[in-house]
Amino acid sequence: MSDVRDLAPTAFVQGTSAVCDAVLRLRGDALATELGRLARILTGSAQGRFVAGPGLVDPGPPGGRLLRHAVAVGLEQFGWYEVSGFDDHAGASAHALAALAQLTASLMQMHSLAQRSTHAYAQMEAQLAHQSQILDQIHESVLTMDQMGYITSWNRGAERLFGYTSFEAVGRNILFLYADEDLGDEEGALPDLFAEHGGRMMEVKRRKKSGDIFWASLSLSPLRDLAGRPNGLIAYLTDITERKQAEEQLHHLAYYDELTGLPNRTLFARLVDQALMVAQRNETAGCILFIDLNRFKRINDTLGRRIGDELLKQVGQRFKATLRDEDLVARLSGDEYAVGLADVRQHFEATTVAQKLQAALDAPFIIGGHDLRVGASIGISVYPQDGNDAETLLALADIAMERAKGDDANPDRSVAFYSQDMNKGMQERMRIESGLRHALGNGELVLYYQPKFEIASGRLVGAEALVRWMHPERGIVPPGEFIPLAETTGLIVQVGEWVLEEACAQASIWQRSGIAPFRVAVNVSAREFTPSLPERVATTLRRYQLDPSWLELEITESTLMHDVDRVTAIMDQITALGVSLSLDDFGTGFSSLSYLKRFPIHTLKIDRSFTMGIPADGSDCAIAGTIISMARQLCLRVIAEGVETLDQLAFLRGAGCDEVQGYLYAAPLPAYAFEKALRENWALVG
Repeated sequence: MSDVRDLAPTAFVQGTSAVCDAVLRLRGDALATELGRLARILTGSAQGRFVAGPGLVDPGPPGGRLLRHAVAVGLEQFGWYEVSGFDDHAGASAHALAALAQLTASLMQMHSLAQRSTHAYAQMEAQLAHQSQILDQIHESVLTMDQMGYITSWNRGAERLFGYTSFEAVGRNILFLYADEDLGDEEGALPDLFAEHGGRMMEVKRRKKSGDIFWASLSLSPLRDLAGRPNGLIAYLTDITERKQAEEQLHHLAYYDELTGLPNRTLFARLVDQALMVAQRNETAGCILFIDLNRFKRINDTLGRRIGDELLKQVGQRFKATLRDEDLVARLSGDEYAVGLADVRQHFEATTVAQKLQAALDAPFIIGGHDLRVGASIGISVYPQDGNDAETLLALADIAMERAKGDDANPDRSVAFYSQDMNKGMQERMRIESGLRHALGNGELVLYYQPKFEIASGRLVGAEALVRWMHPERGIVPPGEFIPLAETTGLIVQVGEWVLEEACAQASIWQRSGIAPFRVAVNVSAREFTPSLPERVATTLRRYQLDPSWLELEITESTLMHDVDRVTAIMDQITALGVSLSLDDFGTGFSSLSYLKRFPIHTLKIDRSFTMGIPADGSDCAIAGTIISMARQLCLRVIAEGVETLDQLAFLRGAGCDEVQGYLYAAPLPAYAFEKALRENWALVG
């Protein structure tokens, strides 16, 4: 038998590989037989075996020609090797046997650990599969998502509810399931702090794969990692559409009129009380209009309830179409309706609304082949003068309605306030409104022109066209009486169209007579500042063959406060015609200065409310000086209106103001007087 040391470089390495292969492949007796064979080869022994299982941990010193060595790691013993019948090199054989035992123990320990890990993994897989089966059998939809809202799991219940498979849903953001109207309300829900402390339940709208919108009960719970930190959400959803529909039906029955679909008295009172709270915070007025139909009872008694009911429905539809979205309209009972107006700046605005509602009934109602006509008497109560709650205001408006109905002259056009003082004011206002409509069609409006002077040169550079009402009985009606009324009623649009037409016609006369061009400024209200304005201006210029350099449009800051992009587009079209733009009453509104540089404005006009205090009022001086300084930096011209004293002129000259207008130079003059003064070479006063 060869020396074991001669075998070590080759046989031991080969034996090591053989031991690895045996431990990995074999079990039981086959493994013991193979390990015994390898022990004999590596120790050069005639007899050798491997005994599996616990045995002598310490086999003790070899006895005779027998060697034993435990196959153990720490306290864990897998068996032992036992060899005998080796040659005289017992020391080398013992060394080889110890190395073999250590290698075998290490391999068996690693194999044991691998088996336990595989078993644990198999158990975990089985447990997860078991849990997945449970989740899939739950009728409720269960899904999980990470902290950014991306879906990480999706059960069968979710597939049934939404129509998306797990493959389609996992990895997408939860927002794709939201109904469009829910996005604004729930955008911030996912990272909410509730995820760190507990659950949250809510009722939400969601969208199915089919596009159908449904109501769901949503319960959210935090999903945590092994350290207990929140790392996502678990969402449980149940379809509650049928319940919500039943609730909505009950709500509709409780708060809406079954015939017209309008709010009933109960809901109307609640909504009005809420609106009055807002009016109180904003320090604005509110109005209740109590409406009673005239001649309805006769129609209902004669033609029957079916015709009467249809008439009531159509009346409600006309009222709703007449009002703004934010206004409230309700059917109280029988042929009585109510309208609530919130955020009213002047209580007289309610009169305009009342007249519109009455006008909405002018056209006949064609029902069942019958040509039916009804009118309405309207009573108005005002918050806070008349009352502080809806029921009180309704009761007082009802009293006012009875007063209006007693107007035998024309009950279909009768409107009455609960307050006698308000009644008087309303009657005067209606008289002015009626007269203004008459004035527009009968040539009672005329234009006066107030000159504008350049301070540096003293020359006339423009004139503002100011409308005057020449009443056949009252004489000149001050603009302060009818311009605000025209704004409220919408007549300002017709007045504005007339002013533009008349101013261009007069400027055309001056142009043809050889007068050097100067800017004729026309005021344009916010109501007129629509996309149709540029074309109207262009058409008017063509009609009178007027050079655009003669025309300037003055707009107020309030015009700039809504839809900046739309306003800018309209301005660009106007300036492209060659017409100048001036910002009137600058400093009195709320326009953002950051927007000012975006608008194609040529001139800023300092409001007379600032000019009046110059130079005595330090605040007015500071405001005027700041406006002038800012305008110069923006390369805009500045004109001050309302200049009446030499001291005011001196301050404005020193501050760098470009132009002025006011009674210091001349009052507004009719066209013939203005032209006469113009030809006589107006001189700058002072």
